[in-house]
Amino acid sequence: MKNTSKNLYKMVLTAIFAAVIMVMAFVPWLGFINLIIISATLIHIPVIIGSIILGPKYGMFLGFIFGLSSFLNATFNPGITSFLFSPFYPGGNIFSLVICFLPRMLVGIVPYYVYKGIRLVLKKGGKEVIALGVAGIVGAMTNTLLVMNLVYVLFADEFAMARGVAVDAVYGVIVTVIVANGIPEAIVAAILTAGVGKVLLKIKNI
Repeated sequence: MKNTSKNLYKMVLTAIFAAVIMVMAFVPWLGFINLIIISATLIHIPVIIGSIILGPKYGMFLGFIFGLSSFLNATFNPGITSFLFSPFYPGGNIFSLVICFLPRMLVGIVPYYVYKGIRLVLKKGGKEVIALGVAGIVGAMTNTLLVMNLVYVLFADEFAMARGVAVDAVYGVIVTVIVANGIPEAIVAAILTAGVGKVLLKIKNI
């Protein structure tokens, strides 16, 4: 692609990814799955793919859109743990915005460098699919691990009260969420990132 075509491609694809994120965020059960303990999400997947295809700058913007969707959902469609993502929900504060935006923006940065790093290390065939899959896993776990550990660091007492557990049992709940939500999310992210990413990379290189 020439520079003009590449820039247009990136702008159009960024708009498409952003639209997909917002649709997933606000169509019930499509992007956020409201579980008893906390919401599981699939919205990190377009952010991961966007990061790899478009680069970390555009990926970070898509991560911001992801965070914005979390903030809006927590504010206007609140659940029992919405204070973790919105300072306007009882129990929330400025650190809610840290949890809401920082991990999601890093999801738009980390997968790009993981993908590029693996492509450099692996020299044999199939390296692209492997790199895409691993980047999908790392991107998903970046979101899960950062969000849940920030919850523990910043809102342990509030989280314990909301869930009706002792404060010293909070990290056990956190680990349960990481295993129960994080692992399936990472597997799905690996599969979709490898499949969709490979197609989009081919289009990009035309």
